[in-house]
Amino acid sequence: MTVHSNTLSLIGNTPLVRLAGPSEASGAEIYAKCEFTNPGASVKDRAALYIIEDAEAKGQLAPGGTIVEGTAGNTGIGIALVANAKGYKSIIVMPETQSREKMDTLRALGAQLVTVPAAPFSNPGHFVHTSRRIAEETPNAVWANQFDNIANRRAHILGTAEEIWEQMEGRVDGFTCAAGTGGTIAGVGLGLKQKDEKITIALTDPYGAALYNYYAHGELKAEGSSVAEGIGQSRITANLDGAPIDTQFRISDADGLHWVERLLGEEGLCLGLSSGINVAGAVELGKALGPGSRVVTILCDTGLRYLSTLYNRDWLVSKGLTPLPWLAN
Repeated sequence: MTVHSNTLSLIGNTPLVRLAGPSEASGAEIYAKCEFTNPGASVKDRAALYIIEDAEAKGQLAPGGTIVEGTAGNTGIGIALVANAKGYKSIIVMPETQSREKMDTLRALGAQLVTVPAAPFSNPGHFVHTSRRIAEETPNAVWANQFDNIANRRAHILGTAEEIWEQMEGRVDGFTCAAGTGGTIAGVGLGLKQKDEKITIALTDPYGAALYNYYAHGELKAEGSSVAEGIGQSRITANLDGAPIDTQFRISDADGLHWVERLLGEEGLCLGLSSGINVAGAVELGKALGPGSRVVTILCDTGLRYLSTLYNRDWLVSKGLTPLPWLAN
């Protein structure tokens, strides 16, 4: 057993688990990285650590400084924890549509939380633009800029991809996940392609995002909508630039929720909708690659972060989604 010398070393080196139901449904072997085991309970801890240490290495962060970021929540939670461990302050800007649990968590961690109305990226009031302005106006502050700061994807090139390769003993046929910033799909894709060019990297895109059409038809065009938090993108971020996407799938919220329900009810994993969408994409990739293929995806965060939304009967009904059976009454 390993004894860690400091708490930040707890980030990464997450377990890999074989998922029985998805493996049976696809005829492939479906494996998933359990990113909810990070200290902040999400994959975004990795980016938070790399972004902050990159700013330190560049001399952009002075002692007692502040990290400012616009986020759907999980990156903010990671930044707050890393900032606390390193003696910095954090200011987090979130759309007010995100789950109450994320907001309560950020306040509990000591971050200064700023909420703004949900808006398209073209709107100056968008949470990303608001966070940039706050960083510019705050003394001794840096803007994390997770969407276009490639320290984000470097966390996955050097960390997540290496871990997957080692845990899978070099036998990987495919990898898939959704894109928010693009750091995970691009970073893991680039890292795995360095090991074996034949590995298929597939984008799993929710409805309401524009990347499926971009990779399938060369046009950034969104169709439909999704209630999934933290995934779905309408532009090619710096992290997505050059991502080695071989194929793409578009997954509905209902299909993602199907796997959220099954993984909790059958395998004891309580997950968010982004994880369910990722697993649905892994099932499709497994079917495409054929029987016995070995596919890896990402379980982004814990479902306990969505008790007021995804695990709330009334909220699901209001979004036109079928409640989990045990919530029906």
